[in-house]
Amino acid sequence: MVEAKLPKKKSAKKKKSLLTTFTKEQLLYFYRLMVTARKMDEKLLIMLKQGKASFHIGVSGHEAAQIAVAAHLKTGHDWSYPYYRNLAYCLTMGFTIEEAMLHFLAKEEDPCTSGRQMYGHWGHQQLRIVSQSSPTGTQYLQATGTAMGCKRQKLETGKNEIVYVSSGEGTTSQGDFHEALNWSSREKLPIIFLIEDNGYAISVPIREQTTGQSVYKMTAGYEGLLRFDVNGNDFFDVYEAAQAAVERCRNGEGACLINAKVVRLLPHSSSDDHNKYRTEAELAEERKNDCIVKFEERVLDEEIFTQAELDEVKQRVKEKIDEAATWAESRPDPKVEDATKHVFSDTPPPVQFETSEPSGAPIVMVDAINKALDEELAANPKLLIYGEDVAGGKGGVFTATRNLTAKHGADRVFNSPLAESSIVGTAIGLAVMGYKPVVEIQFGDYIFPAMMQIRDELTMMRYRSAGKWKCPVVIRVPVGGYIHGALYHSQNIEGIFAHVTGLYIAYPSTAADAKGLLKTACRMDDPVLFLEHKYLYRQNFAKSPEPDSTYFLPFGKARIARGGKDLTVITYGAMVQRSIEAARKLEAEGVSVEVIDLRTVIPYDKDAIVNSVKKTSKVLVAHEDTLTQGFGAEIVAFIAQECFRYLDAPVMRVAGADSPVPYNSALEEAVLPDEKKIYAALKTLAAF
Repeated sequence: MVEAKLPKKKSAKKKKSLLTTFTKEQLLYFYRLMVTARKMDEKLLIMLKQGKASFHIGVSGHEAAQIAVAAHLKTGHDWSYPYYRNLAYCLTMGFTIEEAMLHFLAKEEDPCTSGRQMYGHWGHQQLRIVSQSSPTGTQYLQATGTAMGCKRQKLETGKNEIVYVSSGEGTTSQGDFHEALNWSSREKLPIIFLIEDNGYAISVPIREQTTGQSVYKMTAGYEGLLRFDVNGNDFFDVYEAAQAAVERCRNGEGACLINAKVVRLLPHSSSDDHNKYRTEAELAEERKNDCIVKFEERVLDEEIFTQAELDEVKQRVKEKIDEAATWAESRPDPKVEDATKHVFSDTPPPVQFETSEPSGAPIVMVDAINKALDEELAANPKLLIYGEDVAGGKGGVFTATRNLTAKHGADRVFNSPLAESSIVGTAIGLAVMGYKPVVEIQFGDYIFPAMMQIRDELTMMRYRSAGKWKCPVVIRVPVGGYIHGALYHSQNIEGIFAHVTGLYIAYPSTAADAKGLLKTACRMDDPVLFLEHKYLYRQNFAKSPEPDSTYFLPFGKARIARGGKDLTVITYGAMVQRSIEAARKLEAEGVSVEVIDLRTVIPYDKDAIVNSVKKTSKVLVAHEDTLTQGFGAEIVAFIAQECFRYLDAPVMRVAGADSPVPYNSALEEAVLPDEKKIYAALKTLAAF
């Protein structure tokens, strides 16, 4: 822990004149920004009452702290992860009044979201203000990832970029905040954390949130973190701290945290009434400490401005805001036909998909995955691999990344903290600036600490920004049972994540498919969840001739694992081989079974399903995950809607029991599906 040592403040009468540090033009610029943000709040609240918008969240009371930090940053050069109250910061970084008004009115030309998100979800591609969301605290790990990228770029190219990230004090209760501090301080990343402490997380006071009632005190244990505790109502106090923090980050000396005590002059949002939990006496005291009032008192006391000059600034700002509002109201609303655009990229992967079978020496799946990663590391210098235990000779608990560190360097294949949210969150921050993170979650059962980062951030980035930002991250995850992994090492997760819009999901059953799909995933422009069944890693039946380095397979194209004409099994993953074994047994009895290996879950090959159902008229869907709400239910629903007229029997399912997977071998066998259960179901179908 490093404590910032700033000069002690003297009394107001003995303070050095502001004009020894700032010109009158600079002070006017800062004041105009503060007034603009304040007057924007006032105007937007009027428009809200007029029914011209549905939501507002205010900056009033926070302006000085935000502007004082932004004053030291470089527009379009440094990276910003603001939070919903950061209007003043965004204006300082180059947001125009007109752009903010378009955002408030949810217009098509809104640079943040094109009407997809509520007001306060800032983002601006040209200004490097990364698209923000509603969940609190997720931005901290993303900012940490971008700071990792900035540190790398400085070493590689000499670029000297730094990262700003902010929130209120309530958000610091989130684990992502502490994970970000841990990673940033340990790695000496060029990142500034601005905590705007207004004392309330909506209605919950800091005494009920934070130990010691101080984020500054709470963060004392993060060694290497330079901390500042400042009066956020005093522009000049924050300005001085921010100057030192930015200089430290530019010099590569490590992360900084500025804890700024501010006032919140409005309710949390337009949906809140702070009179229900704050007294009038408290609010009156807050108004006395208003940062704009304090700034005015200082410049009037030093006779830098007259009251008339300040009043003229306010009047001109108000006129400009009124003009911007009138203009923005006339701008077009988003097109209804665009409502579902930007879920995925419209750009296909820049590869030639393979149509012939591979012909190399036989290889097991885990080694095929290793080879794919090796080849993609060589092909793309921006590709990075990290996760728990993935580095060095170990290469993860299943050795999928073994020896890649030695071959490609510890700066490209490295271990992460044991924190799944950190792994995915930082990957987002790297991806938005052009890196290609391929991260590993050690077991599917442990991916859920990262669910917020995956569902609300990774897969929403493109859509919520109307295609301005993207996150082409690959998340590799070992999944599945049959290895006596018990309750917490046997889970299948494709059914859960198939419901997450904006996420591609692969689930290969052979070594060749694993290599071809993983290589494609590494070239795709969207996030991919790459599921690897750990039971298949070294099974002989999952071996394939190794594909060469130009072998790429498309997502959404199934494989006919076994041809047939009487029955169809639609499956994927470890169930493919079990279905083939059951089909062989039925063949000896005169029944021909076709086995369709989907290969990818999102998207799945609907044409292959329809063609097979037309041919056989009887269908079994088999998967390892639980029967209830398993992904097979989606396939059955599709067949019922699109293929009903071709069916000669009910569509059947074989799946795992609606139960956790137990450890004992006999119990595991009772819960998980196998070729016997598939065979029995096929026999029933054949009898129709």
